[in-house]
Amino acid sequence: MDESFWICRTCAVEHAEKNGVCRICADERQWVPESGQQWTNLTELAAAGYRVEVAELEPDLFGITSSPGAGIGQHTKLLRTPAGNLLWDPIGYLDDDAVRQVRELGEVVAIAASHPHMFGVQVEWSRRLGGPPVLVAEPDLEWVARPDPAIRPWTGKLDVLPGVTMSQPGGHFPGSAVVHWAAGADGRGVLLSGDTIFANPDRRSVSFMRSFPNRIPLSAAVVERVTRHVERFEFDRLYGNFGNSIGSDARRVVRRSADRHIGWVRGDFDHLT
Repeated sequence: MDESFWICRTCAVEHAEKNGVCRICADERQWVPESGQQWTNLTELAAAGYRVEVAELEPDLFGITSSPGAGIGQHTKLLRTPAGNLLWDPIGYLDDDAVRQVRELGEVVAIAASHPHMFGVQVEWSRRLGGPPVLVAEPDLEWVARPDPAIRPWTGKLDVLPGVTMSQPGGHFPGSAVVHWAAGADGRGVLLSGDTIFANPDRRSVSFMRSFPNRIPLSAAVVERVTRHVERFEFDRLYGNFGNSIGSDARRVVRRSADRHIGWVRGDFDHLT
């Protein structure tokens, strides 16, 4: 394994150097532990017993997790198509077995993260999988802490694969992205939403936040913009990045939740407080 880079223990994003504090964690959307900045690497994590697990979520969509959870513990999605696979929101750990499992599901032709918190060890995944491009939203390039020739900026809308469209509604980060998979959910459509639209524990609503751990909401105008953006797509199911999902009727759930959020921040429900 390449140990010429470091991994922030808190967010599990790879860094070329370990000087100072992880900028991603020092931002108001994240946090630096009270004990201070801590760094690790793949060798240390492997020695601590980390392993990678791959599970089918639905036909041609797989969830990839590490146990224990690396950093904030996101769940990677591997989206399989006849033209190749997309690795979405790469986790902050990998090993030989993880690479083998992913390769057995087909060729990864692109790696992308919904936003900087989900960068994980994206460059290392690319190197170990034969060099597919790492697609980083142009507005969020400043957060890349391990530069590499594999990183390719993109903006607006990108047809990553036939029937798989990546686009940028922004919100949580200026470049926050979602993936629409037209063939998902038996042809009813799937939205991979990252933290842009967060599936809530009740599985009947979603949230829109600038910071989830620090409880900073987005404005009414931004929530409306994000919602209108994703309403251009047809989707019945929504997957977040922590094992959270909306199993059906997700497009209507997003609109209903957006209207609720807008009403609360506008003061429509102040009489209930």
